Amino acid sequence: MENRPGPSKSRLDELVQTLRDEIEQGSRRPGEYLPSEREFSKQYQLSNLTVRKGLERLVDEGLIVKIPRVGNKVIGPARAGEVVSLTIGYYTSIPRETGIDRLLERFHELHPTIRVQAIPFTNEHPDVIKRFLDNGMLDVITLNYNHFRAYLEFGWADLMEPQRPDPDIYPYLTDAFTYGGKLLVQPFIFSPVILCYNRDHFRETKLHEPDGGWHWERLFETASKLAVPNERLGFYYHFLSANRWSVLLLQRGGTFEKDDGGGVKLLHTDMMEAFRFCRDVQEHFPILSEGINNGDVERLFVQGKASIIMTSYFHLNFMMDKPVSFDISPVPHFGHPATLLMSIGLAVNRHSRNKEAAKTLVRFLTSEAAQLSIRQRTYSLPALKSAAEWVGEESIYRPSRFSLFREIVPSFRYFTDLGIGDKQFRTIEREVMLYFAGLEDDEQFGGRLERLLSPAAAT
Repeated sequence: MENRPGPSKSRLDELVQTLRDEIEQGSRRPGEYLPSEREFSKQYQLSNLTVRKGLERLVDEGLIVKIPRVGNKVIGPARAGEVVSLTIGYYTSIPRETGIDRLLERFHELHPTIRVQAIPFTNEHPDVIKRFLDNGMLDVITLNYNHFRAYLEFGWADLMEPQRPDPDIYPYLTDAFTYGGKLLVQPFIFSPVILCYNRDHFRETKLHEPDGGWHWERLFETASKLAVPNERLGFYYHFLSANRWSVLLLQRGGTFEKDDGGGVKLLHTDMMEAFRFCRDVQEHFPILSEGINNGDVERLFVQGKASIIMTSYFHLNFMMDKPVSFDISPVPHFGHPATLLMSIGLAVNRHSRNKEAAKTLVRFLTSEAAQLSIRQRTYSLPALKSAAEWVGEESIYRPSRFSLFREIVPSFRYFTDLGIGDKQFRTIEREVMLYFAGLEDDEQFGGRLERLLSPAAAT
């Protein structure tokens, strides 16, 4: 056996480059299987884990594909002049949250024979997206956890091509997108709901900054001291956003109680108390509670018109390059910390005519290079653990407590922890508006919602 001295990194680079050249030059042809990882380990004096990581590079480049319990099969390169076209559909927030245009440019450099057309969704409703998938108009889509649950409730799991779980992605994200023992959506980015506060306002008023021990009463007391009449609010959030008020339901209501027939019980329950608390909070801010759009709360904060806001890592991107000194903190609680976890993944259309190329794109977007770009250039949290927890020289203003998400993982909850599905959640989101506006009392709202969420109403 040839002796291969030198650091393991150089030996790994040699292995990867040799295989890359052999595939691109045609000495290893599509359909052929590579030698085992154990053989490469002996030949290059590398650990099996190191060899596996090296082969992942070739997977990301679309040159090989891993077949579970079989081996690594050569699938590239494409024949000279052959170009594969893909279409990825994504939420309109994705460019701001990930810098996806920059990522796709890099993908094109690595894969010149795969051209990707990026299309933002003008309508995110599952029915609309399903039509695009059925017609083969989209090869890859972004899919958040709520919409994923809606797909499952509609019986559309077969629209999504199963993918290989990445052990380096946070398991609580992978588990959420797994159904029937198969990963149907590869996690991409995520965020818990958090507080964001203006540090200068706290210094001016000589108040202690928020921490994980704050109860809601402490927040309201502090907010009253931070508020300046006719100038700024001490605390604010998007009151009509289900991704905000559901935090209070998770904390104070826990799980919806059910009656003997499987219907939701609301009247005279802890969950009704939670809804009442949401309404009581909103009544302190009657002027701005309506007409608030996506990002408006963060813009209010940047203008110095609010000292503390309830937001997310995703929405911190609205404050990119803005001249405000801010930091973040866990949301207050009632004694048992809990916050809503939001997750966005990448699904491959099972009916795609270019399924392998689509998987190559997903692998790239969840690769260390792409995920690290998201971590370094945005405030969003990448799903890859090593990227999310990266520490190094920052190129943008980064709040000192940015990594607090690591400490509050035990408090993460999905909306399904309320004991309801997406359809029921959307019904509540639609029907709660009258109650929050003070146009219904507890009995009217609770009774009406119980009827709407009954098994009979679902049929």
